[in-house]
Amino acid sequence: MMRSSLPFAAKIIAIIGFAILYVPVTLMIIYSFNAGKLTSVWSGFSTKWYVALSQNDQLLSALFLSIIIAAGAATLSLVLGTLMALSLERIGRFRLRWLLAFLGLAPLVMPEVVTGLSLLLLFIGMEALFGWPSGRGIDTIMIAHATFGMCFVSVIIQARLADFDNSLEEAAADLGAGPLTVFYTVTLPVIAPALIAGWLLAFTLSFDDLVIASFVSGPGSSTLPITVFSSVRLGVTPEVNAIATLIISIASLAVLVASLFMSRLILYGHRSPETDTDT
Repeated sequence: MMRSSLPFAAKIIAIIGFAILYVPVTLMIIYSFNAGKLTSVWSGFSTKWYVALSQNDQLLSALFLSIIIAAGAATLSLVLGTLMALSLERIGRFRLRWLLAFLGLAPLVMPEVVTGLSLLLLFIGMEALFGWPSGRGIDTIMIAHATFGMCFVSVIIQARLADFDNSLEEAAADLGAGPLTVFYTVTLPVIAPALIAGWLLAFTLSFDDLVIASFVSGPGSSTLPITVFSSVRLGVTPEVNAIATLIISIASLAVLVASLFMSRLILYGHRSPETDTDT
């Protein structure tokens, strides 16, 4: 009796969970085409808020700034996270390895308020001692986002390196390849999917961050989450719904293209020898 009712209960729970996630997003997309200014009363279909968005310099500048900061922070996170992962997985058991592992995992569970406040105090102290950074702006936000983004990247790359076949590197070394050649021709192509996944995750976390960026940002460096949060306190404007719809559309299109690309790779990898012979 319980076994037969368990799949049905699981389906109901899944439907409720997806409804909680996607019904608000769907309503936001619908009301981005609302003709009226109120975001809770439907007044007819219109695309005028997308036209108004194209003339809203504050939201557009915040969007472009968020993209620049997220791209820079993700790239910096990728470099530092890769070095951390290689140190933990390839060097072996060295002294204070546990400390490096702890420092690499601590930002993942640390509250963002604590991280933001500590980074703010760090930047203030650095400015008093070295004169840099002069105020808070793009550089401080980018560094702050890289500090926790590198931890996520390191975890992803460590998981990939844990399943890495070291005999490939040993074979390349036996054939006369140097350490750098082995890394660029063998290791890097194998862990490339993990690198891409880590960069995308760091980009998303930086683009979406509000708490830490609010601590380390200054005048003229408001990211899109900060700008949207400031406008929400005065009431959600239809331009916010429009820009959120555009972001969702671009992200959904990217996921769709990536899914189709991965499915084609899987299909190509599972092609039978008979099919290859026939073609």
